[in-house]
This record gives sequence, C-alpha cells and structure tokens, in this order.
Amino acid sequence: MIERPATWTHRVRRLLLGAPIPTSNAHHERLSPFLGLPVFSSDALSSVAYATEAILLILVYLSTEALNLQIWISMAIVALIVFVSISYRQTIHAYPGGGGSYIVASENLGQKAGLVAAAALLIDYILTVSVSVAAGIAAILSAFPQIHHHVPNATVVLSLICIAIVAFANLRGLRESGTLFAVPTYGFVLAMAAVILGGAWALHNSPAMPVHVDTDILGKEAHAARWFIILRAFAAGCTALTGIEAVSNGVQAFKAPEGKNAAKTLVMMSSLLTFLFLGLGYIALQLPQHYAHFSIYESDSPHYMTLTAQVAAFAFGNGSAGFYVVQVFVALILILAANTAFADFPRLASLIARDGFLPRYLARLGDKLVFHNGIVVLAFAAGGLVVLFHGQLDMLLPLYAVGVFTAFTLSQVGMVMHWRRERHPGWRHSAIINGTGATLCFIVTVIIAFTKFTEGAWIVIVLIPIICACFLMINRRYAAITKQLALGEAEPRLVPSQHIAILLVPRVHKGILSALDYARQLKGDCRAVHIPINEKNLYQVQREWAIYAPDVPMVVLPSPFRSLIEPMAHYVDLLLDENPDALITVIVAEAVSTKWYQRLLSENVAQQLKVAMASRPGVVVANPRYFLQ
Repeated sequence: MIERPATWTHRVRRLLLGAPIPTSNAHHERLSPFLGLPVFSSDALSSVAYATEAILLILVYLSTEALNLQIWISMAIVALIVFVSISYRQTIHAYPGGGGSYIVASENLGQKAGLVAAAALLIDYILTVSVSVAAGIAAILSAFPQIHHHVPNATVVLSLICIAIVAFANLRGLRESGTLFAVPTYGFVLAMAAVILGGAWALHNSPAMPVHVDTDILGKEAHAARWFIILRAFAAGCTALTGIEAVSNGVQAFKAPEGKNAAKTLVMMSSLLTFLFLGLGYIALQLPQHYAHFSIYESDSPHYMTLTAQVAAFAFGNGSAGFYVVQVFVALILILAANTAFADFPRLASLIARDGFLPRYLARLGDKLVFHNGIVVLAFAAGGLVVLFHGQLDMLLPLYAVGVFTAFTLSQVGMVMHWRRERHPGWRHSAIINGTGATLCFIVTVIIAFTKFTEGAWIVIVLIPIICACFLMINRRYAAITKQLALGEAEPRLVPSQHIAILLVPRVHKGILSALDYARQLKGDCRAVHIPINEKNLYQVQREWAIYAPDVPMVVLPSPFRSLIEPMAHYVDLLLDENPDALITVIVAEAVSTKWYQRLLSENVAQQLKVAMASRPGVVVANPRYFLQ
C-alpha cells in the first residue's frame, strides 16, 4: 500500500488533539472514581463558591438581621441535596447503562416527558458553562482587580478564553480531561477545607463587634413580603444542586463495575458538597460580627469582592499567600466546573440524536472517543450567552436551576413508575424514596419559577417548549426521509432512460484529457462544453480538441456576461427539458497542489457548480482530480 503524505489540516489536528484512539481501546479510556469525581462533580462542588453568596445577596435586600436566616436556608438545601443524591443513587443502580432524566422520563413517562427533560437539561448544561466560567473570572478579578485596567471588557474576554480552553481539553479525550482536572478539583476541596478550618480558628480568636451597615446598599426590598424574600433566597441557593445528575448521566464513562463506581462517585461528591456548603455557610453567618471589611455588593460594583474571597481574607489575611492560593483554586474549579457540562451535554445530545430528535452528526463519536460535535456546539452556545449577558452573574443566575429541577422532577417521577412496574422485593421502599425526591424537586421547581420569573426565569420557561417543538420537527423530518427512502417490494423504480456526460473544457491540457478518460468510461452520450470567456482563445481550443478528442463533440455556449455557471446551468436545464428521465453528469476537472498556499491560485469551479446544480434532480457533479507537483 502506497503511503500518502498527511495534509496540513490533518497534521495540525494531530498536533492539537493527539493521536486518534481506536474503538477497541474504549474500555481503557474509562474513569475510576478518583478521576470520575473531577470530571462529573466539578460543577456541583464549585457551586459552593457562589451558592451561599447568592443566598446572602437576596437576604441583604430585606435587612441585615435577615442575614441570620442564611444558615437555616442552607440546612434546608443540604436536606434537599441528601434526598436528591439518594434518589439518583437508586437511579444509577436501576439504569447501569446510564440513567439520566431523558432516558428515565422517556421510558417511564412517555416520549414528550422525556423531551421536556432533555430540553431542560440541555439549557442547564449551557448555563452551567456560562455561570461557572463567569464566576471563576469574578474570583480572579476579586484577587487581581487591576486586570480591569489592562483588559477591556475583561469579564467577557477572559470567559471566552476559558471556555475555549476547557472545550479544547475535552476534544483531546475523556481520560485526558479527567487527569487534567484532578489537581484543580482536589486542590479546591483542600483549599476550601483549609478556609473553613482557618475561618473557624479565626472566629474563635477574634471578639465580636458591631455590624457595619451600608444603608445605601441594604434594605432595598424591605417593603416586600418576608416569606417571598426568603423563598427567593432559597431558590438562589438551590444552584448548589446543579450537577448532581451528571454522574447518573455518565455511568458508562466509568470502569467496570460501572454502576458501583458511579454510585461511589456520587456519594463522595454529595458528602464533600454537604461539608463545604455548610462549613462555608457557618463562617459566613459569623463573618459580619468578626470581619470589619465584610460587605455584600452587586457583582457589577467596582468594589465587588466575592464572599469566598472575604472568608479567605478573614481566615488567612487579605493579600496573604493563603488568600491567593484559595482564590486561584476557586477560580480554577469554577472555570473547570464547565467540564461537567462538557462531559454530559455531548453525551445527552448523542442520545437525543440517536433517537432522531437532534441532527445525527451529534451522535457521532470522534477519533478521540468523544462526541466532538456536541463539544463544539456547547462551546459556541455558552460563549454566546456570556457575550449576550456581558458575563454578569446577577444576570445569568436567575436563569439557572429552573431547567435542572424540572429534569430532576421528571426523572424522580419516572423512577416511581419504574419501581411500580418492576415490583422487585423492596420496591415500595424505593418508590417512597424517589417519590419524596420528586415531591421536593417539584416544590423547588415551582418556587424557583415563581420567585425568579421576572428576573429571567421566564426565558427558560419559554425556551423549553420551543426546543421541544424543534425536537419534534427534526424527528418528523427524519421520519419523512426514512419513508421516502424505504424500499417497497411492489414499488417500481424509475430507471434513467439515458445518461449524458458533459465535460467542461476551459482549455485543452493533460488534466482535461485525464478527465475525458473518466467521461469515456461512463455509459451513454459523452460531449464536451466550452464557454468562451475570452473569444480569442475559442479557435485554439476547438483546434486542439479536434486533434486530441475527435470522437467527442464539443458544444460552445455563449456567455455575454462572462459567467461559467449560468450558461452551464441553462444548458443542463435544456437537456432536462428534452430528456426528463435522463441522468446527467457534469464533469469538472480539478487541479490539486501539494502546498496549501498554491491552492489559493485555483478557481473552485467544481464547488460553484455543485451549489448551482444542488436543486436539480437527476444531475450529478463529478470532479476528477489531476495532481500538480
């Protein structure tokens, strides 16, 4: 077999993404719980960095006294985390092949419920990337505010760069991204544990002091109903649950036994999430009485400093080495939290595409054993959101969590139906657990939709049915294509009555003669067409053609407007009118150069003709190539 030199695009692809991975090695690319945690849990764990702050940003609008309610709201959210985690642990064991909301809802509640869950999750994954990256950039700017002076529109620019980096890491392959993200994830866990312990030690050694009140910031919504503000704060804090479903969606990414390793990862994630969320919440509860610089501002304030940064400054000292280490790991985990979405969005999109509700190219597994098309689509969608909302967390967060809790609810209801249908020993106990989870998730969905509706949640509520309608339209189109292409035993096939091969001859040379050899191999009528853009060359072309191809007639098509495409298209239309059952092959010889920059000298007539002939049934455009040194 002759070795062909690789093209420059192929060489660049291999340089950036690495060597392709054969399908037979797929099992070697699977993850252990140690690497599965950073891949599938970075989203949930990173929410610790902004969920408590989201609660306080709502409560502070009521009064400074209301900040004390934060710990009770956090405990309610932790109870929800425990229930949802237990419910999804059951889902993992019931669906060891992967039990995301789409599969569970489709199999147990019907196709439409599954599509609603799918639409909600796709939206949530896109928002996960946008929110986590924007939050990570906010952490960086908290530690290094001078960046604003050197980078115009720093939040958006840095967010887009980070999205591109995470997408690139995932395009290189699943196990490589797990290894890459392990250090930041475990570093974040250790850094936050150090912040909590250091904060507790600082609380023990610092006396309480009067709370400083910024009257121009606080109490803006003191006129609103107290219960409504509390529900808003609870809804804001529920962003801590986003990403919990990711493990159940990606069971097949784990090493065997897949279900056991996935369940182990889910337990590790939930335990760490509970500890970090409650620990940070406790320190934040005490912070106003012990830290003179404590303040809560809107994220677009020039004095904005995240809550996590304030806790780190209290524990280790503002500007200390410990403070910067914590900020670096917080920024890294928040940015890399997007990896959870990059691991699950392409996998979910592939399942939906496989069922015919999304374009089929999203179901294609790339040469690095990842769904590369889904990764690219997610990167562009998340980047578009960052640009649209200027990377502002207070604008993105209200859109968050509506979709994920909608999917949670449908998944848990589906699991109840699953247990009722299976009725294995102990099914009632399992159904009660999932039923409780479904009830809690439904209540939270209503709370989030109600309290965040005017802040932007309405966008997600409107988008879900629109996306579902698009799913159905795509599915109907694929069904129509399948019906049109189906083979019928008694159905007569229309066979072309004749074949006409038309060779476009701009001038006579070796490349054209090699294309003529191809045309002669085709059965039927063979003819040449010359379109004289320059009338001076017409006589020479006809004379040389008579010498080298006297058996093939040449048709000369006038072109008063110096166009190649229009006269050829008009000629083909005349042939189709005369011979409606004919098959016409338009042959355009194409020169291929060895250097990419030499190809810039070639006119791509073949592609122009393919576009022009695309809507004409019975017409084929072929472009035999001749190679230039």
